[in-house]
Amino acid sequence: MARIAKLAFFDAFLSFWWVFLTSCLGAGAAVIAKALEYGGDRTGIVVGEVVVLIFVFSITGKLLGGASWNPTSPVAFYAAGHSKDSLFTLAIRLPAMAVGAAAGALTISEVMPEQFKHTLGGPKLKVDLHTGAVAEGVLTFLITLTVLWTVLRGPRNGILKTLIIIAATLFLVAKGGPYTGPAMNPSNAFGWAYVNQKHYSQEHLYVYWVTPFIGALGASAVYRYLFAPRAPKEKAA
Repeated sequence: MARIAKLAFFDAFLSFWWVFLTSCLGAGAAVIAKALEYGGDRTGIVVGEVVVLIFVFSITGKLLGGASWNPTSPVAFYAAGHSKDSLFTLAIRLPAMAVGAAAGALTISEVMPEQFKHTLGGPKLKVDLHTGAVAEGVLTFLITLTVLWTVLRGPRNGILKTLIIIAATLFLVAKGGPYTGPAMNPSNAFGWAYVNQKHYSQEHLYVYWVTPFIGALGASAVYRYLFAPRAPKEKAA
C-alpha cells in the first residue's frame, strides 16, 4: 500500500508540474525571443521548449518508479498486458493525476505575471461536440499506439524512443489544434476545466475523458492483436 501511495504522490507531482510548465510555454517563448532580440515567429522556440519538457519528464517519470502525468498511459499499458498496475492501483493513481493537474492550473493562474495571463488556458473545443469527441478519441488512439509500440517494441536507444514520441506528439498536436486543442491527456484538460468551473460539464467529460480513454483502450486492443505473441499451433500427430 505504501508503494501505491508513493507512486500516486509522484503522479500528482508530475501532473502538477506538467500543467504548470506547459502553461509557461507562451510566456517562455516571449522571454526568450526578447532576450535574443528576435521578432519573428516563435513556433520554433515553443517546439524546442516542448522537446526539453518531454525529455525531462520522461526521465523523471522513470526515476520516480514509473510515475505518469497522463492517465491514459498507465491505463493503456495495463490493458495491453504490460503493467504492474491493477484496477485498484489505477483507481488511486488516476484521481491523483487529476488533483495534481488542477493544483498546477490553479497555481500558475495565481503566479503568472499579468502581461502573460492571456497565454493561459487549457484545450478548447473549436468544433461541435461529437466532432470534437471523435477527434480527441482518434488523436489519443494514435498517440497511445505510437507510445506502446515505441516503448515495448521500438528501438532500444532511450533517446531515440523519446524522439519518436516527441515527433508524434508535435504532429498530432498540430493536426488536432483546429478541433480540440488538443489534450490527449484527460488530467491536463481537467486542470483547466476545474479552474473555469467546467469540470462537470458534458463537453469536458465526453470530449476530454470518455473518448480519450476509449481511444487509449482501442490502441491497447490493436497493439495486442498485432504484436501479442501467438500461441504455437499444435502439430498434427
